[in-house]
Amino acid sequence: MSELTEMTRAEEITRTIVRKYRKPIWGRFLEGIKNYELIKENDRIAVCISGGKDSMLMAMCIKQLEKYSKVPFTAEYLVMDPGYAPANRQRIIDNAALLDIPIKIFDARIFDAVEIIGKNPCYMCARMRRGYLYKNAKELGCNKIALGHHFDDVIETILMGMLYGSQMQTMMPKLHSENFPGMELIRPMYMVREEEIIKWRDFNDLHFLNCACSVTANIDANGDGGSKRQEIKQLLRQLRAVDPAVDMHIFRSVENVNLQTLISYHIGKDYHHFLDDYDKGMNIKGTIKVNNE
Repeated sequence: MSELTEMTRAEEITRTIVRKYRKPIWGRFLEGIKNYELIKENDRIAVCISGGKDSMLMAMCIKQLEKYSKVPFTAEYLVMDPGYAPANRQRIIDNAALLDIPIKIFDARIFDAVEIIGKNPCYMCARMRRGYLYKNAKELGCNKIALGHHFDDVIETILMGMLYGSQMQTMMPKLHSENFPGMELIRPMYMVREEEIIKWRDFNDLHFLNCACSVTANIDANGDGGSKRQEIKQLLRQLRAVDPAVDMHIFRSVENVNLQTLISYHIGKDYHHFLDDYDKGMNIKGTIKVNNE
């Protein structure tokens, strides 16, 4: 009889993903992959790890899927250091070793550049990060980059656009890159709720980075903290107290858009206003006929 081998810490943690949190994490991860066709045969995916709980869990899920998926694909586990303090960089390295994630690290002094930007530093940082990630992923032969945005990020983005941006838009599950032909961005954690990620992290006593940005630290030190996203998080907590299903209602609202009830909308630079066709093609009941003329 062969001896039973003791599981490594990484294997134990992986086991909690596919067993203890099978429905809220593993099941929803697979649901997003399938529903939005995020991974296809022979994809080579750059799994982008920031060091936070979301991207670390995403890396573990993709690593597990890579082993057992019926759709063959490969993954590279990419860490960009935008200017982390040495202790934060080391924590990412240590966590990757603990979780058995074979990371590749590259440097990009983004924090230095962003510190001199007075307005919207987080927006500029995100854009610069994405450009560096695409560039390095392409050099590794990848055709996709995977980011760790989860379901709560999607809901918050919808509300932020409406309340602060005067627009209705969604954080999409996948996007074609405009500046890197042939490259695509995917969000495998799209259907996973942040609450479940936190439960998984705490159950396994894992300690990841929060925001390690020096710019954010300076803002908080000056008493100017409290981002719009934090305001939206607080608003959602209040709404959930009234209706626990409010997040899904918001999500379904951008799946069930009726263009005939919108004042105006646009697809790229092509704008449409309800008055354009208001007096055309009315039937007896007063509803608009849809035709191909």
